[in-house]
Amino acid sequence: MSSDSIQPSRSHRLRRIVLVAVSVVIVGGVTTVALTGGRTKSQASKTKGLIESGAELYIVDRTDFDMIIPVSGELAALRQVEVRNLLEGRSVITEIVPEGRLVRKGDLLVKFASEESADKIKDMQDKCKTAQAEAVSNEQALAIKQNERSSEIEKSQLQVKLAQLALEGWINGELVSKRQQFATALEAATIDAQRQRKRFGESDALVAKGFISRDEYERDRIALIQADAKVKQSALDIEVYEKFQRPQDEAKKQSDLDQAIAERSRTQQKKDSEIVKAQSDLESAQFRSKTAAERLAQGQKNLENTSILSPTEGLVVYASSLESGGWGRGGDAPPPAAGTEMKPNELVMIIPDTSQMVAYLKVSEALSGRIKPDQEVTIFGDANPTVPIRGTVMNVSVLAESGGWRDPNRRDYKVRVLLDEADSLGLKPSMRCKASILLGRAEGVLSIPVQAIFRQGSASFVYVTDGAGYSQHLVTLGRSSEMDVEVLSGLNEGDQVLLREPRAEEILARLPPEVVNPKDDLDSGKSSRGSKGKPIDSTVDPEANQPTSAVPMRGS
Repeated sequence: MSSDSIQPSRSHRLRRIVLVAVSVVIVGGVTTVALTGGRTKSQASKTKGLIESGAELYIVDRTDFDMIIPVSGELAALRQVEVRNLLEGRSVITEIVPEGRLVRKGDLLVKFASEESADKIKDMQDKCKTAQAEAVSNEQALAIKQNERSSEIEKSQLQVKLAQLALEGWINGELVSKRQQFATALEAATIDAQRQRKRFGESDALVAKGFISRDEYERDRIALIQADAKVKQSALDIEVYEKFQRPQDEAKKQSDLDQAIAERSRTQQKKDSEIVKAQSDLESAQFRSKTAAERLAQGQKNLENTSILSPTEGLVVYASSLESGGWGRGGDAPPPAAGTEMKPNELVMIIPDTSQMVAYLKVSEALSGRIKPDQEVTIFGDANPTVPIRGTVMNVSVLAESGGWRDPNRRDYKVRVLLDEADSLGLKPSMRCKASILLGRAEGVLSIPVQAIFRQGSASFVYVTDGAGYSQHLVTLGRSSEMDVEVLSGLNEGDQVLLREPRAEEILARLPPEVVNPKDDLDSGKSSRGSKGKPIDSTVDPEANQPTSAVPMRGS
């Protein structure tokens, strides 16, 4: 299809939707507008389908019509930013932008009293400096402790080395020297004793011959006794030393070494403990310094938060103006002004970006499955109901919403529609609107107005002209809109159908009871009567031959 043929079709649909919107407002002209608004033929062709006699008859013809769902809802901004009070503690407004003003990014929105925050920052700065000085002091103390540890451990290590050298010196020097002295003394005493014994033997022969005196002889005997005693004494010295003195000296030297090693271990443990404490003190001081710095930074940020600048362009809407009582200060609270005290994290206002608007439309549960993304929608705002706004479906809510206490059995789904080029119309969030969602288009089908359809039980029928009266004709319906219904069977082009319920004397032929009242309906005692002149609230599946839900028609 060429672009020249598409454009008139879209323009016609737009004109047709305007007529539908006007028909909702002008109640007295609903029927006439419905008949003329649902077809895409020329005005002469539409007039041709009606019999001039009071517009009660319609000539069946092949026409085109759009399948449209009429819905309602409200407008909202596609994007909006919440402006909250980020101050900690008491927050009193000193300046605030008027509600309804369009602001740009960086404009001042709210200003709070800043004296208290400034005083807190001074205290925080003092605490931060004190904590930093304490951290530096503890860091130096740790360095001193580490140097002392190295020095004391080196000193104790030296004592261990000296004790070890003393033990080795005693083993390899003093002990050897002592043993040599004792051995030399024993050997000298033994030789001297042998010499004295030999001399005494000679003295015994000499005194007998008279060569020496008896006194000299006795002196030689005494010298022998002394020499033998000296040998015994030297042997005893060796025995006493090996049994008592040597083990005592060795134990003392080994004890000195063990004590030096133990002292080194004690020194290391003591200094390690002091370093651990110094490290703990340093970490505590550093933590206090870091905490003080963070509090100072938070205080400075808190001071910055006394002035809130707009993060984006948009319209200023106070939280007190929001409908939901769960937002901000509540619907009954007065708007914020100079002197108003705010709670921490309390919503002050929202900044909707009105350059891009969306419409939230409510669709019944029965029709929600027919709404798909990218379907065309035409919006009419209540503030300017004659200006159509084009839009496209973005998505349908996953869960349905209840009708509330007024209609607890009703379930509606929200359809979000993105509006095209609506920034120049002065639209604002929460404005009410009406809309028509285009589901599809039926082209060149046999169709009649909904006013001609009647229903009894599960049967749908029309009244066709028959001489001076009318006869009931059973029909099978297909796709439908709010004003037109496709007829699949039961009528032919050129048939004339009645657009009202005939009087009893005008009816010449009725359908058999078993047709309009099937056995299952008779057994259950069920029958249905539609509402006269009521526009349909359901549509049909464009890919099926039968409606997806019942069309409310008039009964006989």
